[in-house]
Amino acid sequence: MDPSSQLPWKPWHHVVTLREDLRTGELALNQFAADLYEVLMQSGKRPLYEDPHPFFALTYPTHNLRELAKDVALRLAGQNDKAVQQLELTYGGGKTHTLITLRHLFHDPVHLPTLPAVDEFVQHIGQTPPHARVVALCFDKLDLERGLEVRAPNGQTRRLKQPWSLLAYQLAGDAGLAQMRDDGQAEERTSAPAESVISPLLESVTQQGLSILVLIDEVMMYARGRYSQDPKGWDALIDFFQGLTQAIVKTPRCAVIASLLASDPDKNDTLGRRLQGQLYDIYRRQSESAVEPVVKEDAAEVLRRRFFTPESIRDRNAFKPHVIAALKGIQVFDDSAKGKKVENDFVQSYPFHPDLTEVFYTKWVGLDRFQKTRGVLRTFALALRDAEHWDDSPLVGPSVFLNTPAQTDLAAATRELCIYAENEDDSGHKHEWKGLLIGELECARRWQDQTIGLKHRELEQAVVATFLHSQPIGRTAKLKELTRLIGPTRPDKINLEKGLRGWAEDSHWLDDQHTDTATDATLPKEWRLGNRPNLKHMHDQAEKDIVTDVVKDRLEKEIGKLKTWFQVPPGLGVRLHLQPKQPSDIEDDGAFHFAILGPNTASEASDPSPDAVRFLTEKTGPNTPRAYPNAIVLVVPSRDGLRAVEARIKDYLAWEKVDADLGKLEATVDPARKNQLQTKLQAAKQAVPGLLRQAYCIGVTLAAHQQPVAFRLTVSGDPLFDAVKAHAEARIMDATLDVDALLPSGPYHLWHPGDTRQRVKVLVNAFAERPALPKMLRTQYLYDTLADGCVNGAFVLLLTRPDRSVRAWWRTRPDDAVMTDKDLELVLPEAATLVELDSVLLTPGRLPGLWTSDVLTVRQLYDYFQGGHSIQVDKGGGYEEPLFIPKTERATVDAAIQSAVVAGTLWLVNPPSSLWAEPIPTGVLTEAATLRLPPPAINVLELLPAALPDAWVNGQATVAAIAQALSAKNSLPLPWKTVCDAINGALQANYLEATGTWPCEIAAAAQVTLREKMAAPLKITPTVDYGQKPAYHTQIAIAEIELATHEVQDLADVIPELTTLQATHAFPMRLFVRIECGDGTKELSEDLRTQVNAMLEKVQKSWQLKK
Repeated sequence: MDPSSQLPWKPWHHVVTLREDLRTGELALNQFAADLYEVLMQSGKRPLYEDPHPFFALTYPTHNLRELAKDVALRLAGQNDKAVQQLELTYGGGKTHTLITLRHLFHDPVHLPTLPAVDEFVQHIGQTPPHARVVALCFDKLDLERGLEVRAPNGQTRRLKQPWSLLAYQLAGDAGLAQMRDDGQAEERTSAPAESVISPLLESVTQQGLSILVLIDEVMMYARGRYSQDPKGWDALIDFFQGLTQAIVKTPRCAVIASLLASDPDKNDTLGRRLQGQLYDIYRRQSESAVEPVVKEDAAEVLRRRFFTPESIRDRNAFKPHVIAALKGIQVFDDSAKGKKVENDFVQSYPFHPDLTEVFYTKWVGLDRFQKTRGVLRTFALALRDAEHWDDSPLVGPSVFLNTPAQTDLAAATRELCIYAENEDDSGHKHEWKGLLIGELECARRWQDQTIGLKHRELEQAVVATFLHSQPIGRTAKLKELTRLIGPTRPDKINLEKGLRGWAEDSHWLDDQHTDTATDATLPKEWRLGNRPNLKHMHDQAEKDIVTDVVKDRLEKEIGKLKTWFQVPPGLGVRLHLQPKQPSDIEDDGAFHFAILGPNTASEASDPSPDAVRFLTEKTGPNTPRAYPNAIVLVVPSRDGLRAVEARIKDYLAWEKVDADLGKLEATVDPARKNQLQTKLQAAKQAVPGLLRQAYCIGVTLAAHQQPVAFRLTVSGDPLFDAVKAHAEARIMDATLDVDALLPSGPYHLWHPGDTRQRVKVLVNAFAERPALPKMLRTQYLYDTLADGCVNGAFVLLLTRPDRSVRAWWRTRPDDAVMTDKDLELVLPEAATLVELDSVLLTPGRLPGLWTSDVLTVRQLYDYFQGGHSIQVDKGGGYEEPLFIPKTERATVDAAIQSAVVAGTLWLVNPPSSLWAEPIPTGVLTEAATLRLPPPAINVLELLPAALPDAWVNGQATVAAIAQALSAKNSLPLPWKTVCDAINGALQANYLEATGTWPCEIAAAAQVTLREKMAAPLKITPTVDYGQKPAYHTQIAIAEIELATHEVQDLADVIPELTTLQATHAFPMRLFVRIECGDGTKELSEDLRTQVNAMLEKVQKSWQLKK
């Protein structure tokens, strides 16, 4: 079954039929190049042009061509003045075809064939064309040395050299030659004839009843050569044309039609254009505006008549359903492709896509060597002949320029187009379009094959369409122009855009000035295939030259640049190692080590590389295993991530090379290209650190079962170590342990059965040695845990000094230096004997179960430390467990009691002794003695007679009496210091005064007498003048009292309340403060007074101590 029968449209070649001579190859491509001279001479070589019948069968009478024929006919009939006409055509634009048309119309009008084209000309002229003697000056055939053979009216031929000779001979034979000479000889004259010579010659012909039509073709072909041979010969030619045009204008029924351009583009150089300008000046003086017989709107009909059978193109209405089918695909990409006008345009152009012919007639005509209509005819003849066998498009579009689907070479038509483009002048640079297109088509096919919904070679069509739109160099195709050309085969829009985007990304020759403006979600707005490789192509070529060692060197440098990211936050005590070369570069010392290994250790999750494992298990080699393998965590790159980084580094290095290469061409590189390169260079450079971070995502360490384990990390912008620490498989502990975890009953099995003591250093190092234990981030955490255990009584710490003396800690915290001492031992309380006991522990609340009341007997204390004693302590949640109290000898306990009493933290009572803040005499510290908290301070008012009458006799009392009375009042002998402090306070407050030596020891207390002190009344500056208002003083309420220093603070605390009360009730209030320094027996030194005054000035500058 024909695959095309499954399509929702008919391929163009199922609607219109190629001419058999084109299909079989009988129509030679050189037949598209018309030759006026052969027609003139009727040589029989080109019957297609020489015979009017086949010629008019293929000729399309365009509007402008019919107008030209009408103007010429009327001139030859003597009905208008348009004697001189100039054809305005580019190379291959149909100028010679136009001249041949005029020759056939007026040479023998009576015998013109009966054909539609001839009828159109005759009807447009409005009469039978007049018979004329047609003369042709075919300058492309005129040789400067040998001249050109031409035919006289009588059929004879003669070879002549001068253009005016050719004219005269064709008009009147030898008589014409003789008429232009003074001597009447039928020979050539060397000088150009003037108008006065040419006009009689023309009249001699018109007098015979004939009109004269002079056709001039390819003037510049001859003019260039004549000028090069002899510049004066060029002047003669100019004179000839001047005289000819003047004579033609003056002579009725004469016309000249001139085509000045040369079919050889090489003649259109600077000299050619100057000479051409001089010729134009001559013809413009005599002619109307230039005529362009064939315009782009005529292209489709010209092509149809030349390529397809008349029967298949006769009914244009039959094209409409096929046009509608094609537009249905185009309208998906272009909303403007709707409406009757668009439909009519496509019908007029069918089967050719109008946008395709538009490209040739608006862009390719700008190529020096592309010969417009002739070039289009040749190109499409090649394309249609081949594409008919496989093209399934509804219109003749860019697909016809593709080769057979199985072929990777270029189609013949496309190769010819490449030749035109490659020979385009561009500052001496030749463009290798053939190889370029082969590569681009291959890239398009790759994306075509992997993109669904593209079944009609749409991406290959896009390459061809872009190539066509990119001519001449510098032109571009808008995105809509591409999709309109591709659209007729109805590709899926999303998949087409995906494929185009892929081609744009991989293309080596698409201009990246346009493709770089696109994003992942958009396509480039403009497309251009350049004559120079794009930056991507240069990059890909540079990338091939980059060796692996260079990539590895750059990779190591890039890893070093991530030092900040690899850095461990300060304060953790972790030692960082960046890319160590061998295991011995990482110390085996029990400290926590964090290593970033090099690329050679790349691993994957659950698959650590052997090179990485060596760093965990070896110290210096396979025979020296690492002692502390649990104190190391490694991070290595993943294999996939490393490949991605290496690829990106290679990419970056390639861009650097491109940058260097372009730097050598500084003068020829445009700024936009430099900016593109810098953008790509920076993007590649900036991508490396991010990819490198993503690559370093594999943590490697020893698992609890002592086997290496690799695990994937979740990396971010935060320090890498944070991700490692947070991963469960790293088993990093960043906190102190529970004290119970270090006990023999704990989960870590740190104690051998029956052991009651071990060195602290051994226990701490166990966490670095044994993979089954957590990895302690900081060994300080272990020391802190042990110290905490010592403080709460779970452990006893013993340190044997070099002199064999021993220090012990229990329920107290040793300093850091002690904790890290290598000789420090950890002993379980039930197996320990304390050789020293901190006296602070004896105070209430420090030891559980020791103080059951306010009084503790020394015997109870002895029992508490007798050994083998434990108490139940609450562990929370209603759970209790025993706490063992280490054994302590009585002497050690006594020393602790002695220290506590002397330090004033405990009060010892063993009647009649009462001791506090003083040494305990020998013999007083017995089992019957009791310990209490220090006695409270005695208020000085309690020493006055009113409060202590039993001690006072006749207004005086001895210190001994005061002490006895106070002890009796408290039912307990008071410490001598407590009594002394109370008396000193009363003396300082001026409540009492003493006679005798004070202070004194308790033995001399009976010799010191105390009396109440009668102080003078306090003088207060009156608030108002008593003399004026004697009653005022009685209206003031006064509160006076002596305050202890701590009570002044209490007063400050209630001041806000007093001021609030004053504000509420609006009464005046003044504060008077009096400070006395000294006891009245010794004057205060000047130095002390200065110091006190400095302090008082901080309150108020005028406040000073005065004598």
